[in-house]
Amino acid sequence: MDGTMRVAVMEGIGKMGYTRRPIPVPKADEVLVKLEYVGICGSDMHYYETGAIGDYVVKPPFVLGHEPGGTVVEVGSNVKHLRVGDKVALEPGKTCGHCEFCRQGKYNLCPDVVFFATPPVDGVFQEYVAHEAALCFKLPDNVSTLEGALIEPLAVGFHAANQGGAHAGQTAVVMGAGCIGLVSMMALKAQGVSRVYVVDVMSRRLDKALELGADGVINGKEEDAVEAVRRLTGGAGCDLVIETAGTEITTRQAVHMTKKGAAIVLVGYSKTGEITLPMSLALDKELTFKTVFRYRHIYPMAIDSVAAGKVNLKGIVTDIFDFDDIQNAMDRSVADKANIVKAVVRIGKEG
Repeated sequence: MDGTMRVAVMEGIGKMGYTRRPIPVPKADEVLVKLEYVGICGSDMHYYETGAIGDYVVKPPFVLGHEPGGTVVEVGSNVKHLRVGDKVALEPGKTCGHCEFCRQGKYNLCPDVVFFATPPVDGVFQEYVAHEAALCFKLPDNVSTLEGALIEPLAVGFHAANQGGAHAGQTAVVMGAGCIGLVSMMALKAQGVSRVYVVDVMSRRLDKALELGADGVINGKEEDAVEAVRRLTGGAGCDLVIETAGTEITTRQAVHMTKKGAAIVLVGYSKTGEITLPMSLALDKELTFKTVFRYRHIYPMAIDSVAAGKVNLKGIVTDIFDFDDIQNAMDRSVADKANIVKAVVRIGKEG
């Protein structure tokens, strides 16, 4: 496809702008996707606010966005499983395929991954992208490209549930009711977990958790979350905690609210990078700690769960911004976290 496309670029900390670039030409194993929706992730906001996450430093002009959904408009010569007009969700990380982690199937741990919106790799706040066809997953007729854009965070939730060995009969607690907390809660419910409670300090987010299927919510600002879980479980404690808030207090609470032999899955990153935990209690309980880095082999499962009505992805979206309004979209997402649970940028109309 000839011509140029509009691209939103981060021009500096707290500053967005636009430029035009050539529409990419797909290689033999790629497809060209007309992007329709791209979610705004917490990492996008962090780069926008501070210009860096750890060793990953933004060098403007930089393109944010790694949660894309769209429609295939051109197909590379080697691609057989996708056609023009197919709706797709794009998995944003391309791995090397031959390191020890890729060979073991743990490709999310590949040290040479090329991941959208992780400096120096540009993201997808733009009108088109050429992407490896194997990382473009066809959406069923009853799944929209808006939902396709949200498969990426949902994959994190399912990976967290899998890491914790989620299953029927369990009682689980999710610490944090942001986007990742909510998709983790819905993934747990889709996996058959019997009771899932959600803890947060923002009432809007807790209301959203109830709306999306949580069995109960706990406002950590108004009551002791550990005591609340003990009360809800008849003093037994919970079988599984998925910690998405990334704070020391919520991680310590997770150790206290679990029963013996339980699992704690750590998803949220702490601002300091370090936390202190009551390890004597964790040892006494013989707790299992698991951690999450992105996901692997999850997209088909996540898409199927949405298509089957087990996960209400549209329900987590509180705000949709037009592509023309990208500055306001980023500013509002950063400034109004109490009310904006999940924001999405509408790049173009769904085909």
